[in-house]
Amino acid sequence: MNAASAPRAATIDDATEIARLSGQLGYPVDAPVMMERLRCLLPRQDHFIRVVADGPGLLGWIVAERRLSLEAGDSFEITGLVVDRDAHRGGVGSALVAVVADWVRQQGGARLVVRSNVVRAESHPFYERQGFIRIKSQHVYRRDLQAP
Repeated sequence: MNAASAPRAATIDDATEIARLSGQLGYPVDAPVMMERLRCLLPRQDHFIRVVADGPGLLGWIVAERRLSLEAGDSFEITGLVVDRDAHRGGVGSALVAVVADWVRQQGGARLVVRSNVVRAESHPFYERQGFIRIKSQHVYRRDLQAP
């Protein structure tokens, strides 16, 4: 990764590339749907979305959230990070995590959390190299609420 491809704020124009990268992670989404999500999230002060560009394409994206909950108080979490499979080990992911850590510090935060699916074993050493410590494993449950 070179200086020209330093992380920058995401824009609506990134929707197609963000959707493409989301598909690589196993979350396929159409560009118009991603555009609508970005329209909702980009103005929010509690969401931080950055991308690393390579010409017209993206090498990666990250989103972090600031949350307030009864049990934990104010917290910060990386809720999505994707690096193009052809750009792995090129410093893109590290740069994206670093810019989020800076944002958290600027917000007065002292801790950053990331959750990584157990089946994404290749990402676990990456997060450990970024200074994250595994604190627990958990089960995640989903309940569909659509009418039968």
